[in-house]
Amino acid sequence: MSAGLAHCYRRAMEQGVPRRITVRDHSNFTMALSLLAGALGAPYIPTRTLLRSDIPRANGTFRTSTSPWDGSAVLLIPALMPDVTIIACQRADVDGNAQQWGPWGVSQEAALAAKKVIVLADEIVDRSVIAGDPNRTICPGIKVAAVVPAPGACHPSPLQGRYGRDHAFFHEYHRATRDRSGAESWIAEWVTGLPDHAAYLAKLGDGWPRLRDAGVPAAEIRY
Repeated sequence: MSAGLAHCYRRAMEQGVPRRITVRDHSNFTMALSLLAGALGAPYIPTRTLLRSDIPRANGTFRTSTSPWDGSAVLLIPALMPDVTIIACQRADVDGNAQQWGPWGVSQEAALAAKKVIVLADEIVDRSVIAGDPNRTICPGIKVAAVVPAPGACHPSPLQGRYGRDHAFFHEYHRATRDRSGAESWIAEWVTGLPDHAAYLAKLGDGWPRLRDAGVPAAEIRY
């Protein structure tokens, strides 16, 4: 991976440092299926993927069953319904109707599956802007508990058309967290030592303006 190994995660898993964590193994696909089931209000979604892998045993919540049509083996992936999902998007209105474009990942499934949603919006826009481009809305305001104007909320990851990926920052984090003392120093410098998100962006210095406004405009669409 371009960001290197997850040293803090590995210490927690392998050594219980700073504390032991519980992990339920998923593939990227089964995680998406579990959130999709939650979004649909379904108890599970069947799949054939992972049947011959060790992940079902390591996860502990999957169930093996048989297809009622052909009797073949299937794996039942239970629904995941988070108490809270936090999504970052390019824009939202004050009601929480959130619009996103570019790579979605599982943002929409995670938002619709959750009991409550917090929206981190790069920009708060008028309701008419949202209504004028409705297909980009991935989460309706009725699901949203809070809307937060948060430019740069995804950093060091990118947000399509707003800012690019900060490769150097990922590499710096990877180097700094090789041992526990380095990880604690990094957290003190970049998390607990900063009063707010604005201070975080200011600390990035010239690096933040260089990342901002990445991308090119898409073709115009008239409704």
